[in-house]
Amino acid sequence: MQPHLKSLQKELNDNAAQLLDVRELDEWDAGHLRDARLVPLSQLRRGDYPADLDKSAKTYLHCRSGNRVRIAAPLLEKLGFERLIPLSEGYKDLVGAGFESSDNAS
Repeated sequence: MQPHLKSLQKELNDNAAQLLDVRELDEWDAGHLRDARLVPLSQLRRGDYPADLDKSAKTYLHCRSGNRVRIAAPLLEKLGFERLIPLSEGYKDLVGAGFESSDNAS
């Protein structure tokens, strides 16, 4: 596992960071990372996000291939999120790296 992913896993285990999945609900339903929260890009485009998210927490973003996180990050910044880290690894890459999944579609 790459060092930055080891750090991410440790931070999630220690509740020192949050992980947002910006894919859409149908993708989430097919399988998602156990430690992630679903915040679809379509909702972010409307300025909608779960009110209980910590805007000051280190916030990692992932999607299927790494493209939507580049769109989601500036939207979240505009909503007041301070410490965003878009991951280049997509969902399957993260599962392959050892992140626990509730994958129903492998």
